[in-house]
Amino acid sequence: MVIQLDSEPEEQEEQALSDFPDDGVLEITRVERQKKSDHRYIIHFGPYTMTVHEDVMIKYRMITGNSFIKADLEEIVVADERQRAYVEGLRYLERKPRTAQEMARRLRQKEIGETIIAEVVQRLQEERFIDDPLYAKQWAEQRLTNQRKGKMWIRQELREKGIDKSLIAEALENISPEDELASALQTGRKKWNMIRGEVVDKRRKTGAFLMRRGFPGEMVRQVINILLEEENAEGQEEDPYFMDY
Repeated sequence: MVIQLDSEPEEQEEQALSDFPDDGVLEITRVERQKKSDHRYIIHFGPYTMTVHEDVMIKYRMITGNSFIKADLEEIVVADERQRAYVEGLRYLERKPRTAQEMARRLRQKEIGETIIAEVVQRLQEERFIDDPLYAKQWAEQRLTNQRKGKMWIRQELREKGIDKSLIAEALENISPEDELASALQTGRKKWNMIRGEVVDKRRKTGAFLMRRGFPGEMVRQVINILLEEENAEGQEEDPYFMDY
């Protein structure tokens, strides 16, 4: 019988140990490594079996000859789910940082109970594997500098990742208006130069492009004016039409 990661700890115990006798002492008769898993072991109690993570097996000294009662094993079942959830959390963090909400969502997909999820997320936060304030700060800087996105876009992305509003505000405060304008101007200039046609078309398409990337209307107007000045400085005729964004 394999321990499943289902709803809550009490349900875990009932499902994992449903075949075990309620009374009497259960002695471990054999321990074997589970196939296709380097860190899980099958624990045999005569005709009864359960699987546990290696760390849990060591912690509770689940070796041949040692004895347990069912209440002991119920505690071990919960400890095992907690360990499996923690390992899954670390695996999810291997490729890139995650927010607390992203981690909780991932563990729910693995059918881990809410109580264990809360405990594991808290542990990962305490160990600084999950750090929402730092995540928000780095995300905002990266999106502005590398992706050329405005604050409004960044704010929405962080909301979708479950970052608290106060942390989002703090992260965006680190972005100065000058930095955001420089980013908007750089991406706006690139878009402007790619557009062929009349100045009115350049203005309209560039402005709409910047708005879609999350830059505020007043900043978009400022960028368009700068680009117009640059165009005029190159000897091109200025179009008097100005669209309000």
